[in-house]
Amino acid sequence: MEFSSKLLENAIEEMSQLPGIGKRTALRLVLHLLRQPESQTKNLAMALQNLRSEIKFCRSCHNISDTELCDICANSKRDESLICVVEDIRDVMAIENTDQYRGIYHVLGGKISPMDGVGPLDLNISTLIEKVKAEKIKEIIFALSSTMEGDTTNFYIFKQLEPYHVTTSTIARGIAVGDELEYADEVTLGRSILNRVPFENSLKS
Repeated sequence: MEFSSKLLENAIEEMSQLPGIGKRTALRLVLHLLRQPESQTKNLAMALQNLRSEIKFCRSCHNISDTELCDICANSKRDESLICVVEDIRDVMAIENTDQYRGIYHVLGGKISPMDGVGPLDLNISTLIEKVKAEKIKEIIFALSSTMEGDTTNFYIFKQLEPYHVTTSTIARGIAVGDELEYADEVTLGRSILNRVPFENSLKS
């Protein structure tokens, strides 16, 4: 693709680095920005810069936050004895949209995947174990995607939690095997949270 401007080419190259954005889509987006008032482009650039420089991760659950403690963990109406273990922020948003869950979360930051070079030490697992040791946790809900990597991660954490005799459950298999949690519809996801089953039972299926 030939460009008459190096500035245009550089902008397209950077835009095309985003997931799902090819060169043609990047070109359309950049040309759209050029047609907008300069202030709109500056506001977008400032928002992205602030996002990158000022965003924090909750010191308790590792959720993305504007403050040291995210709004969910800071909410006194949430049940702190109930922890839902998820892969990333998108899963927190998906479950919150169901309006069926009143506990707190623990964001792992990924799943165990040897093929991708991701092991247990690369995830936020140790802080979950420490939380179970230190606090009065009644139940851990595994809400990872029902893929091989998700099941492997669930089982690894389950074995790490065994010495502490905490109840473990997993979301009901209303979520199809192989599905990513973030793509599940809200009704199905909500029912899966409400109808969760003991994790040990899922090992027999």
